[in-house]
Amino acid sequence: MQKRKKKNDLELSDQEKPESNGEEKNKLRQSALANKERVLGSDEKERREKELTIANEELAFQIREKEKRAAELIIANEELVFQNEEKEKRAAELAIANKELIFQNEQKERRAAELIIANEELAFQNKEKEKRAAELAIANKELAFQNREKEKRAQEKEKRAAELIIANKELAFQNEEKEKRAAELIIANEELAYQNNEKEKRATELIIANKELA
Repeated sequence: MQKRKKKNDLELSDQEKPESNGEEKNKLRQSALANKERVLGSDEKERREKELTIANEELAFQIREKEKRAAELIIANEELVFQNEEKEKRAAELAIANKELIFQNEQKERRAAELIIANEELAFQNKEKEKRAAELAIANKELAFQNREKEKRAQEKEKRAAELIIANKELAFQNEEKEKRAAELIIANEELAYQNNEKEKRATELIIANKELA
């Protein structure tokens, strides 16, 4: 009787074993799936962290580029202000130079008028000399006096001629100065035109740069 009972107990124990093995397999399977999900989650997290790192580096690069461009624009604006100041300074210098040239032209015209008067006076003196020579031919008694007058007139003529020579030299020098100043003004105007072109070119570049920065 006891032997039969023990045998039945063994048979029941053997029947419970398959059920216990099935539960262990399920637990192992669930554990494997959980590990797999953890591994996948860890890989996804690392991938996301890498993407965030790359995005942050790109954002930092863009910020540095923006700051660099802003600094370049500040320098460009300062250069444009300097060019405008140089332009205004050059324009003031040209205005002074033009006034000086006008003054020199007026002086030249005045000197030319003086030379015309001097030439007329010289022509008159020559006529007087001829008239006096005719009078000397008639009045021999007044010859000595007239010779002295003639010498005096000759000295005055030479003196006047010397003055005219000096005046002509001075007029020639003024003409040379005028031509030299005119050449300087041409160069200055060309330089001013070049600066204006550079200013317009730089302003165009700044507009493009501002658009890019915006």
